[in-house]
Amino acid sequence: MRKLFMACALTALIATPAAAQQKLLIGSTSSSSSHYGYFVALSQLINAKVKGVETSVVETGATVDNLRRLARKQIDMGLVTTNTGYQAYAGLAAFEGKPVDTRLLWVYVPAPQNIVVRKDSGVDSVAGLKGKKFNPGLRGSATEATTDAVFKLLGLEVDAVRGSTTDIVDAVKDNRAIGYVKSGAGNKLDGSTLDINTFSPIKVLSLTKEEADKIAKGMPEVSVVTVPAGAAEGVPAYTTWSIGIAVHAHPDMSDEVAYQITKAAMEDKEMQAGAMAELKGVDLMQVTVDYGSIPLHAGAAKYFKEKGVTLPERIAPK
Repeated sequence: MRKLFMACALTALIATPAAAQQKLLIGSTSSSSSHYGYFVALSQLINAKVKGVETSVVETGATVDNLRRLARKQIDMGLVTTNTGYQAYAGLAAFEGKPVDTRLLWVYVPAPQNIVVRKDSGVDSVAGLKGKKFNPGLRGSATEATTDAVFKLLGLEVDAVRGSTTDIVDAVKDNRAIGYVKSGAGNKLDGSTLDINTFSPIKVLSLTKEEADKIAKGMPEVSVVTVPAGAAEGVPAYTTWSIGIAVHAHPDMSDEVAYQITKAAMEDKEMQAGAMAELKGVDLMQVTVDYGSIPLHAGAAKYFKEKGVTLPERIAPK
C-alpha cells in the first residue's frame, strides 16, 4: 500500500507542471535603432522583476505597425509615438473611422525628428529637399506619417524613397538617397544616423522660423523644439519637430500585470539607462505627465497615484 501511495504521489508530481508563466510579446522597431535596444533591456528587466511574466521582443515597423498588431492582438505591448498614438485612439487622420484602443503605460523619451542629409548633397535647408531622393521615415512608422504630413503642410514635395531602416541606411551610404528623417534618442542622434556618418559625413537640417511657426500652428499634436549643440560631434543646435516615444499596452492586459511592469520600469535605475544613455537620471513619470497623449492603463495609473503624481485629464484612466 505504501509503495502504491508513493508511486501515485510521484506520478502526480511529474504530471503537475510548474507554475505557468504568462508570455507577453513586445513590439519594438527596426533592430538597427537604439530604441530596439531599449526594448530588449526592458524585456530583460520585466523578466527579472515581474514574477510570473515572461516577455520577448519582436522587430517591427515601429508605431503604425505596432498599433495594427495591438489591434489584432498579435502583440501585448510596444513602442508607440505620442502623436500617432493619440490619432489612433481618437480615430483621426489615417485612423478615421477605425480607432485602435490601447492604453498608455509610460513615455520614456522625447524624440526630435531629425532631418539628416549627406554633407555632399548640396542641400542646406528643408526647402532645398524639393525634388530630391529622400526618405521621410521608416516604412509604416509614425516618423514617416508625420513627416509626410509636415511636408504637405510646408508644400514640400520630395522624390520619396520608401523602405526599412536597413534599406534606407544602405541607400544613403550608396548615395541612392541623400538623406532621411529619423527619430533621435533624446537630444542625441540615432545609432543608424551615426552609422551613416562613419561612411559619409552628415548634417542635420534646421527649420526656419517661418517653417517652425507653420508647423506649430497647423499640427498641435507635435512640439517644435530646439535641440542644443552636441547631438553628435560637430552638430550645431537646430530646430525641428518632436514627439514622445511611449510604451502602450493592449487594454486586455490585467491591471496587476500593468502595475508590476510599470513599477519595475519606474524604479529601475540601471538597465534602461544602460541601453539608452539619455535616460540616465530621467524622471519617467514626469516625462509621461508632460508628453502622454492617451489615458493610462488602470494598472499604470495605480502606481503613479501611489507615488503622489497628479494625472492631467488627458492621461487619466477611462
